[in-house]
Amino acid sequence: MNRFAALGTGRNARFWILGLLLTAVAASLAAPQAWARPGQSRQQDRYIALLVSSKMDRQHLSGLGVNDKTSERALTIFLETLDPFKLYLTQADVGQFAAERTKIDDQIRSGDVSVANRIFDVFLKRVTQRTARAHEWVDFPHDFTIDESMVRDPEKLDWVKTDAEADERWRQRVKFDLLLQTTDKPNPRKTKPRQGEGAPEDQTPGAEQEPKTITEAEARDRLHKRYRSIAKRWEQTDNDELLEMFLTAVTTSFDPHSSYMSPSNLDNFMIMMRLELDGIGASLESKYGETIVRSLVPGGAADKDGRLQIDDVITGVGQGTDGQLVDITDMKLNDVVMMIRGKPDSIVRLEVKTAATSELKTYDIKRARIELKDSEARSRIIERGPDGAVIAQPGDEIADSNKRPTAQIIGQERADGSVIKIGVIDLPSFYMDMDGRRDGKDDYKSTARDMERLLREFKEQGVDLVIVDLRFNGGGSLPESVDATGLFIDKGPVVQVKGTDGRIVPYRDDKSGALWSGPLVVVINKFSASASEIFAGAIQDYARGIVVGDRATHGKGTVQQLDELGRVVAPLNPPNYGALKMTIQQFYRPGGDSTQNRGVVSDVELPSRTTHWDVGESDLKYAMKFDRVNPLPHDNYRFASPQIIQQLKIRSEARVTASEHFQKEKKAIERYLSRKEDPSVTLNREKFLAEVEELNTEKDQEKVFDEIQAKERKIFPETPYNEEVLAIAVDYLQLLNEQRLAQK
Repeated sequence: MNRFAALGTGRNARFWILGLLLTAVAASLAAPQAWARPGQSRQQDRYIALLVSSKMDRQHLSGLGVNDKTSERALTIFLETLDPFKLYLTQADVGQFAAERTKIDDQIRSGDVSVANRIFDVFLKRVTQRTARAHEWVDFPHDFTIDESMVRDPEKLDWVKTDAEADERWRQRVKFDLLLQTTDKPNPRKTKPRQGEGAPEDQTPGAEQEPKTITEAEARDRLHKRYRSIAKRWEQTDNDELLEMFLTAVTTSFDPHSSYMSPSNLDNFMIMMRLELDGIGASLESKYGETIVRSLVPGGAADKDGRLQIDDVITGVGQGTDGQLVDITDMKLNDVVMMIRGKPDSIVRLEVKTAATSELKTYDIKRARIELKDSEARSRIIERGPDGAVIAQPGDEIADSNKRPTAQIIGQERADGSVIKIGVIDLPSFYMDMDGRRDGKDDYKSTARDMERLLREFKEQGVDLVIVDLRFNGGGSLPESVDATGLFIDKGPVVQVKGTDGRIVPYRDDKSGALWSGPLVVVINKFSASASEIFAGAIQDYARGIVVGDRATHGKGTVQQLDELGRVVAPLNPPNYGALKMTIQQFYRPGGDSTQNRGVVSDVELPSRTTHWDVGESDLKYAMKFDRVNPLPHDNYRFASPQIIQQLKIRSEARVTASEHFQKEKKAIERYLSRKEDPSVTLNREKFLAEVEELNTEKDQEKVFDEIQAKERKIFPETPYNEEVLAIAVDYLQLLNEQRLAQK
């Protein structure tokens, strides 16, 4: 289950999509019934299972078919989905279902999903049993001075054989959680004063408070809340959620990107692609049974109202100005979201425990149509001297007549005019309003159209070089990636696509002329996936620009089709049966290489821990294999000769070697790789404190994603990493100029 949820409503999704997706942002599982524990399988579950099995059997790219092999995989995946750290189920529990290993294929072919309910019933019993014991271990007087360790890698663990072995595993887990709680400093968050309130005496508006570790008593209280919340959340699992988990276990037995989407997950997917929602504009997190505000959409209803703040706890929700407040303590996050979402101009009442004072307050907030501006293409112009010297001073953000963010101009020209202007486009995803495009709307949301507008502004401002930042861009629409690439080339093939029949179809940019014909730098990391890899791979194959960043992109070179299952049953008046996202094709670069499992390799690599995290395609189970097809004729723009790339590497490495930031990063990488080889973690407090910075990769990753979702996320902020990217860009311009002079 995803941790965050966005507040907004999506229209009923009735569409076919050929697109690419790594992760859905701010989405949670469907929950049409509150507090609903799974009951007997419903008739619609039978229809959905039949449809999923039939489509996977006949249309999946792998050609595996629904058979004994995928059945065995599906059972393993489902058990690991329920109990990934092997904390609840015993070997005997798992053994109960050994006979089902080669029968799941036959069962879902007949529409029978009852095995999911049988397994889940056993799992729930164990959750009740284990969490009850966990509470006892929370209050136990643990000795943190003795030398003992806990295996933290679930791949190195077997299912426990006895309840006593399970109890020992929980003792260690609780002890580890207490260590984390009492030694970890929470991430500081920026807040602003509420309307009508001044800043606290010891805090100026917008300042960061120094985070403090909590006491052992506070830690024990938190863990009691956590384990109560875990038990409650599993008890609240409904039929839609269980069916989604089970059928996704079946689909991911074919490849990691095929999945079943429940009805509300489909709505959340549409919100992400449309970058538009109806609600108050907030992201929520469920933690210890509480619903916590984690971010506010800039310009959204809650942000404009000004009272709701980050870290506030929502305790009750009501409809209208006089609607009765419903207590939402321990309620599933998606149920809370569904209560808060609603039509524009309607009122939702929120009972809130404020983060600043812990007072209970009630806010009436008018819902609105909200555009997710931070998720669309945004830009900024940065100025540098010809030697790379920083001459920029903060300036103003310019907005066009439609109040859309445009290029943020930073800096001032020198008297002699010797200034380099670098235009940065921050692109979080390849989005497209599919409903709007299908309905023929003139102003439907589109990545390529937004990028075109920003590039025209760059040209008006006299930009010398463009940086397209694709870090953490997990993909999106295939057509948009093709159209966006077309802005930088004259015309030609952008990607080749091969389906189950082996036929290869090129996707081409057929529009003559490039909107931006100057130097181009593409910034990537290991989280740049799918459509991002189509864009970066085509730019590299055309020698149209250089790729800078992590060693390589994610490595997702497959195409998924999203089928709304209700349309198959009743095309004219379809029921909402959710959707099947299924891998049907693999894509290849114009030069013939697939990005699958390999990604797009950087021309200039910068040291980063993300390169070494196990988050790439090759780290996923049952990923499709790399292969290649014949190359297609395409232009070579000679913007990335081997000589230029080699010079860029030499110059960058000299700066990286002299950089305190990058030397620290290299040491952090060495420590991470060393710790990665050890599947255990110490439970001795003194040793734990000495190692905590090295072993807490999860905290690193949480911090990274907190920054991505942060309100008012900066465009290409002034960090040592970004400064090196800019230095590479300045070098690149100089080398290109020297190349042109040499050719004259």
